[in-house]
Amino acid sequence: MRILKILAAAAALVALPATGALAQSGSFALGANLGTPGVGVEAQFRVSDSLVVRGGADWLSYSRDETYSGVEYDGKLKAATAGLFADWHLGGSAFLVSAGAYLGDRKVELDAQPAGPVNIGGATFTPAQVGRIDGKAKMSKAQPFVGLGFDNTFTSEGAWGFRALAGVSLSKAPDVSLRASGGTLSNDPTFQARLRQEEADLQDDADDFKYYPIVQIGVTRRF
Repeated sequence: MRILKILAAAAALVALPATGALAQSGSFALGANLGTPGVGVEAQFRVSDSLVVRGGADWLSYSRDETYSGVEYDGKLKAATAGLFADWHLGGSAFLVSAGAYLGDRKVELDAQPAGPVNIGGATFTPAQVGRIDGKAKMSKAQPFVGLGFDNTFTSEGAWGFRALAGVSLSKAPDVSLRASGGTLSNDPTFQARLRQEEADLQDDADDFKYYPIVQIGVTRRF
């Protein structure tokens, strides 16, 4: 909430009339962002009235419980990415089309300790037989991005700017892996075969996560 208040306060400055102290004509800016990529920072360089190049980094950690095939998992989405983008400002305005790529790690970590009988790969096992299940779903290291947005960093008269962006980054189907430990059947070949089937079922679900939505707002300061 504190970050949102800071962003809102900074955005409000954009609406204030420009003064001599605020008026800037520089081609370089620094900014802070908040959105689905996480909390981030970035730098911008204006190449021309229509083209701005951006580079930045984002960090995200988000927890959520999910149930797959009857197994309740504690899930955590973690991301640490860097990005490089080119923004084409339509007619030199604040409205833009953006393209580029995110580089780095985006993954979902899963863990489950069943409290009752669960279905693993089409067969039912007890908690004592299963023990603990840990899993990961990793997205591509490089994820192309396209989006639309608004950014008045270099079109406003003041030094402060506001930006909003919406788009999607593209990944290969995430790689899913599951591992069992601490159960009486954790290393049993038959149970392992069932676990591989469960892994394949999760992989089918993970195919829907090839497209990662990007929604982001931020403030900038031109120098």
